[in-house]
Amino acid sequence: MSKKYTIGVDFGTESGRAVLVDVATGEEVATAVHPYGDGVIDEHLPGSDKPLPPDFALQNPRDYIAVLRVTIPALLRESGVSPEDIIGIGTDFTACTMLPVDQAGTPLCMKPEWRDNPYAWVKIWKHHAAQPEANRLNEIARQRGEEWLDLYGGKISSEWMFPKIWETLNRAPEVYEAADRFIEAADWIVLQLTGEEKRNSCTAGYKAIWNKRKGYPSDDFFAALDYRLRHVVDEKLSRDIYPLGQRAGGLTPQMAALTGLKPGIAVPVGNVDAHVAVPASTVVEPGRMVIIMGTSNCHMVLGEGERIVEGMCGVVEDGIIPGFFGFEAGQSCVGDHFAWFVEHCVPPLYYEEAASRGLNIHQLLEEKAARQKPGQHGLLALDWWNGNRSVLVDVDLTGMLLGATLLTRPEDIYRALIEATAYGTRVIVEAFESSGVAVDEIVACGGLPGRNKLLMQIYADVTGKSIKVAGTNQSGALGSAMFAAVAAGKEAGGYDTIFEAARRMARLQDTVYRPNPAHKAVYDQIFAEYVKLHDYFGRGSNGVMKRLKALRQQALARL
Repeated sequence: MSKKYTIGVDFGTESGRAVLVDVATGEEVATAVHPYGDGVIDEHLPGSDKPLPPDFALQNPRDYIAVLRVTIPALLRESGVSPEDIIGIGTDFTACTMLPVDQAGTPLCMKPEWRDNPYAWVKIWKHHAAQPEANRLNEIARQRGEEWLDLYGGKISSEWMFPKIWETLNRAPEVYEAADRFIEAADWIVLQLTGEEKRNSCTAGYKAIWNKRKGYPSDDFFAALDYRLRHVVDEKLSRDIYPLGQRAGGLTPQMAALTGLKPGIAVPVGNVDAHVAVPASTVVEPGRMVIIMGTSNCHMVLGEGERIVEGMCGVVEDGIIPGFFGFEAGQSCVGDHFAWFVEHCVPPLYYEEAASRGLNIHQLLEEKAARQKPGQHGLLALDWWNGNRSVLVDVDLTGMLLGATLLTRPEDIYRALIEATAYGTRVIVEAFESSGVAVDEIVACGGLPGRNKLLMQIYADVTGKSIKVAGTNQSGALGSAMFAAVAAGKEAGGYDTIFEAARRMARLQDTVYRPNPAHKAVYDQIFAEYVKLHDYFGRGSNGVMKRLKALRQQALARL
């Protein structure tokens, strides 16, 4: 019997990444990456010079189709694998990434009459313009004593489905009316692949306030927000939600022609990029936190019961692995943090040194920063350059650097920013532990663990936890390939459960980062100072960050 393979496609913030995987061993036979042509649209729509409103972050759905058209034929060319031996294709997406579509499932922004309206485009996860709607939603939910609010850390984020829908209703009611429904990109891409709309339980549970036992919030709650939203679930979404790993359908002939794959192969329901990385990191049991580390951090841990944790993004039954409650928290700015710094704050002399030594700028800064001892640079930063997701759930918070002098150098700030993100992770870990959700060790995956050893050691030293590293740089794509094997099933050469797939297809690296006790002792002292600043600026004692942001928006509005 010939080997069998599945494909996983991970739709990230800037690009789509695909991997072809041997089902029996988890070996990644071929990989391909395709950057989105329009990237993150946050200044103006393609072909337009008109500035977008503040805090907009959009994408072009045509870029998602381009990922399939480019990467999958590339996998076939690189590997030489016959399409006859590929039994499934799985996908995952950033979330909440949502878009309005017409009755045929066509995104409104792909129709000429809506192309110039920014509310007709895809709103990606870091679209924060719905913060007023999120604030009002949370206020009304608290007033009404909505029990589900505690399951999301006491706050629904502006990044999630209903604030974004309500924003469209408030700002562009014509788009709301024209939309037959609003859909997660994770489900839209499955609709394109199969012709079947099968909304997945992960995005519904974590991003759209859906509960396996109770469903969505009541129509009365939505009416309390806005009388026009009373029937938003039935009119603009769907109450039919499907479990992870279930087969959504078979690959359509049209998509088979586009990709070079065989029609009818298994396509599972969609998934979230971070959550699908959990089984790809070998984690299918409680006590082991998975952190996917990239432009942002997402922290996931499994539990055997439903617990309330401050600032968590959600706890969803079967939301990550069947049979467990999946907990999620996150940090909105990590890799983006470091990219901002090197793009705007590092002098040319450093770039010249890096080039002369054959290094990139991050490698040079890491090398220089690694020579320091904890506390040596005298700096402390708050990692809120893109707001705070957990535990404060407030996108209007901003970054801060304390302790700078005329002696401060770029590597000092670079290390302080790394440490700030580690402190933010420790706040999250301690929130879980204080609520009875065990975090005994950490498994890291995503783009950063393989690129920055200093960062990984600092995270171990700050949290006091040993950190293992997933055996793949493509954890999202591998996880999607694993769920594709489950959707295909054992008879087709796959697996009947994600537990079986994880045992055979997932792996860890040999590298383990263990806390340095001497370093941790210093970081404990600095972390105590971080917490004071965290609470002072983040819990209402001083709203200067929000006042400054409001003044900025007023100034921009006058331009």
